[in-house]
Amino acid sequence: MHEPSNVRIEHDAFGPIEIPADRYWGAQTQRALGVFEIGEERFPSSLIRAFGLQKLAAARANRRLGALDRILAAAIEAAAREVWEGRFDDHFPLRVWQTGSGTQTNMNANEVIANRANESLGQPLGSRRPIHPNDHVNCSQSSNDSFPTVMHLCTGLELRDRLLPALAWLRDTLAAKAAEFDDVVKIGRTHLMDAVPMTVGQAFGAFASQIGHGIERIEATAPRLYRLAQGGTAVGSGLNAPVGFDQAFCDEVVALSGLPVVPNPCKFEGMGAHDALIEVSGSLNVLAASLIKIANDIRLLGSGPRCGLGELVIPDDGLSSSIMPGKRNPTIAEALVQAAFQVMGNHATISAAGASGTFELNVAKPVLIHNLLQSIRLLADGSYVFAGKLVRDLAVDRDRLAENVSKALLLATVLNPILGYDCVATITRKAMAEGLTPRAAAIALGVMTGEQYDRIVDPAAMTTPKTPEDR
Repeated sequence: MHEPSNVRIEHDAFGPIEIPADRYWGAQTQRALGVFEIGEERFPSSLIRAFGLQKLAAARANRRLGALDRILAAAIEAAAREVWEGRFDDHFPLRVWQTGSGTQTNMNANEVIANRANESLGQPLGSRRPIHPNDHVNCSQSSNDSFPTVMHLCTGLELRDRLLPALAWLRDTLAAKAAEFDDVVKIGRTHLMDAVPMTVGQAFGAFASQIGHGIERIEATAPRLYRLAQGGTAVGSGLNAPVGFDQAFCDEVVALSGLPVVPNPCKFEGMGAHDALIEVSGSLNVLAASLIKIANDIRLLGSGPRCGLGELVIPDDGLSSSIMPGKRNPTIAEALVQAAFQVMGNHATISAAGASGTFELNVAKPVLIHNLLQSIRLLADGSYVFAGKLVRDLAVDRDRLAENVSKALLLATVLNPILGYDCVATITRKAMAEGLTPRAAAIALGVMTGEQYDRIVDPAAMTTPKTPEDR
């Protein structure tokens, strides 16, 4: 129980309720706190702040269309802007696990903004006048169109401002390594076994290409992501919203945030289904797979340093083993792989949540956006750390690479057009069986001289395709 001096009594349609005196939320939020006592997970600040943007744009649109008094609208706009700026993050206490429409969090936003707006007009918290959380802050809106709109807004902002810059830096860092290692010859591997020569730069070029494709996949979701359900109100028909509210709202969001949003021409689809968000998650799932492949390749190529492949030199992160002094592990790569596993699991949850639309309303919105925002954050943070604390300072062990190339049996593959497959197979079998180099085996078999072998078998030249005239 709160001390009387630490609470205020607020009234709504369900009667009086005690609320901590210094909290800006209202009766519905307080009641929800006592109902949804499941887990500890709360929405990230990105979603809370996107609600501030959504309520600000709605108030401006309502004022433009004459649905909201100018003085009241100005107070709501100022309060909503403060929420957008993050000044009221601590006043959103609800857990993710709530009504599937996200109604409680929408009400939380309405109450915080109404209380802050009334305070700016000289009224005490909980007065609900002259600004009412439902009649004014929620004017022309429903939770059913506002929450999905916020889902799209915060996803768009997090992709634009957090994930895509991180991926661009990782792509460019990998590309820089590709250029740095362009002249370093290594043995390629297929089926985990030795193959033919390539350069370390070519391997890193492939990594950079994977991340570049990941960026393209995310950007390709934009036409669907930026269609907003706002204006559909309860079921998609627009009941209680003025004509043109959807377009006015989108105009305000564009002006405020720069996101290229447009009204969803079928708001029934935008509220009953969340296919666009599943599509975004799908692009993140592919990205997670790419990052796992890249991180695992790098840590395997750096394995050792003395008893593994040891071709890459992974930078020291200052961490070590609890029992083996001085042992260095590829910790950053391992952390990134684990984050990517979580993203893959999140995609399964998002897919199930996205399939949970029943008739005109999807009723798994909170868990869907909770997982999607976590995926974006994990991939962004993981990419920044991976690029800045591992990839950027990677080095190669040129001596180890040169030794590996000199011993490679399958350098002889370049002789196929000259000697034929079966003859080259005989060379490699003899070399393997007797511990010879393929050069020595070819000479011992009498199929060519050492001079002929050296003229044809050039590992560096084998890393790029040749025209018939070059052969």
